[in-house]
Amino acid sequence: MSAPSWWLSMPLLAIFGVVLDGLFGEPRRAHPLVGFGRCAEAIERVFNSQRKWPTFCRIAGVAAWFILVIAPVAAAFALTDTDTLPWPFAYLVHCVLLWFALGAHSLYAHLLPIQRALETHQLDAARCLTARIVSRETSRANETEIARAAIESTLENGNDAIFGALFWFALAGGPGALAFRLINTLDAMWGYQTPRFFHFGWTAARIDDIANYVPARLTALSYALCGDAQTALRCWRTQARKWRSPNAGPVIASGAGSLNVACGGAARYHGIDEMRPILGAGHAPQAIDIARAVRLVRRALRLWLIAFTVIAALFVLFSREQHRIAIAEKTVALFNRVPVCETDGLHARKGRHEH
Repeated sequence: MSAPSWWLSMPLLAIFGVVLDGLFGEPRRAHPLVGFGRCAEAIERVFNSQRKWPTFCRIAGVAAWFILVIAPVAAAFALTDTDTLPWPFAYLVHCVLLWFALGAHSLYAHLLPIQRALETHQLDAARCLTARIVSRETSRANETEIARAAIESTLENGNDAIFGALFWFALAGGPGALAFRLINTLDAMWGYQTPRFFHFGWTAARIDDIANYVPARLTALSYALCGDAQTALRCWRTQARKWRSPNAGPVIASGAGSLNVACGGAARYHGIDEMRPILGAGHAPQAIDIARAVRLVRRALRLWLIAFTVIAALFVLFSREQHRIAIAEKTVALFNRVPVCETDGLHARKGRHEH
């Protein structure tokens, strides 16, 4: 039995991968990404030892990135090759790789407890919970700042942990989703503008920007379609370019505008206070807005799965139309050939009788 067409089966595989993530979340023990992170830390210690030479650091960053990403992704392509492996096994590997790459369950599990802590006025607990998911300092943050950080993390990680993986899964299957997750992880570990990572992490940060460019804008569009579209599109158009990250800007601006909240503003990173541009429009974030942000991400996820299903339906219709056209062309060609052959035979018989 031959493997079904990828564009026909992809939506079902994507839905199955999302269901696996929803049911089981990320593995609590022996998570492959934890092992990957430890390998990345070990390789960084070895390759990033000569920080006084910027060019050497950049070359070392490129080498370290290729060592960590290329081998797992190549193995994933080998395990999903339907030419050499049974297609049911290959498609199962696609689903497992997508499950590995998705982080929707983990995102919700980290965000909603922050809302509950704020609603019960447990500010210290909310600060500790928020510090687990953001790089900014939260030890002195107030309730509004905690809610703002949680909402920004929800919107940005919606792209990084869900929609980016789905985009690359649609294009390159499980290996594409795996590659995106590894690229995103290395950017999270090395993509800082600190003396330690400024040159070594340059490659990881730039590749993540490239891999995220299209998914981030599709995510921003999804947020707009699932909320206040007019405000979201206006904020995206007028505010996103002011944000330091070329991909986080559109995502947070559109998401905050869709929710009618104001994100951005002051935040403290690595002991330095930063005044960031305002993204979004509306009231200051509150605890209840964290749940609203989570619901926005969930609606956008359903929208993506519906879009995948529509793509599969269009593929089926197009394939059937192409099949009908091919049959019609063969039929016309057959009828065009038969009279010519019979006429030639008739002339040949007449010629023999005349002689």
